Amino acid sequence: MILDLSEDAQEYGRQARQAFEAAGGDRLVERAEAAPDTREPLVAPVLAELGAWDLDPRTDADGLEAAAALCRSAGHWAVPYPLAELLAKPTDLDVDGLIVVGGARPAAPVAGIDKRWATVTVGGSRALVSGQSDPGPGFVVELEQSPLDEAGARDVALGLVLPCWTLLGMLDRALELTVAHVSLRKQFGQALSAFQGVQFQLTDAEVERSGLDILAKHALWSVATDRPEAVEDALALRMSAIEAADVVFRVCHQLHGAVGFCDETTLSWLSRYSQPLRRLPFGLSATREHLTRVAGARGLTGLFS
Repeated sequence: MILDLSEDAQEYGRQARQAFEAAGGDRLVERAEAAPDTREPLVAPVLAELGAWDLDPRTDADGLEAAAALCRSAGHWAVPYPLAELLAKPTDLDVDGLIVVGGARPAAPVAGIDKRWATVTVGGSRALVSGQSDPGPGFVVELEQSPLDEAGARDVALGLVLPCWTLLGMLDRALELTVAHVSLRKQFGQALSAFQGVQFQLTDAEVERSGLDILAKHALWSVATDRPEAVEDALALRMSAIEAADVVFRVCHQLHGAVGFCDETTLSWLSRYSQPLRRLPFGLSATREHLTRVAGARGLTGLFS
């Protein structure tokens, strides 16, 4: 087990981050919120230039690593596009993307994206999206579904893991912004970063973020090697991602103060658009419930044991 991305995947992620920055960076999500129908023309050309749709995360381990690096870079800029869902599309259905769903009112942040979508539950039940509600905050729409089959067991792990890489990119950026903020702001004649209490909070947040980084790589390896416990690892990753996001954004908002909730601050946009990733397809309690049911009395393996 090698818990690191290949050099090629890491370089691809760096190039993707630069490409998103050149396309507008933080302004992408602001422009998309002002006009949700522009999400496709804003982001799709950048992804096409990066060769995103040539990646094969289903059958090619290198393609899977590149897809994860791309999702992380997209999260860094809170790119307003359902990239992870499109990269996770099934190969045996005539659709453009895959959405993992749960609960009585399945939903996803796909408003304004004219694509053919399939959905899958943790139990492997697949359906086709036949309609959408009016969009709500975070481009989220409720989905109308037409049941299809029960052949989605192999789709679940990838559909859960890639969005966690997007969320990891958001946590990377949130901490980066917060470290810069406390290094510049001064109180009682010294930088905020010099106070022990601030250092302790940042350490707590970084422990959560770096731990999630390792778990994300393990779950990606589990998917790439088609391990029988891949879905369990994916659910454990999602649980850890939600917990890490709660800690990181709490610390970052506390250290930014009131300004961290203003639209003039990038942290505010990151925090707002992390919400669909943290709440859909299900939140922390439901994720624990699914993990308990799937893992059963056997428990977890690998890094999650």
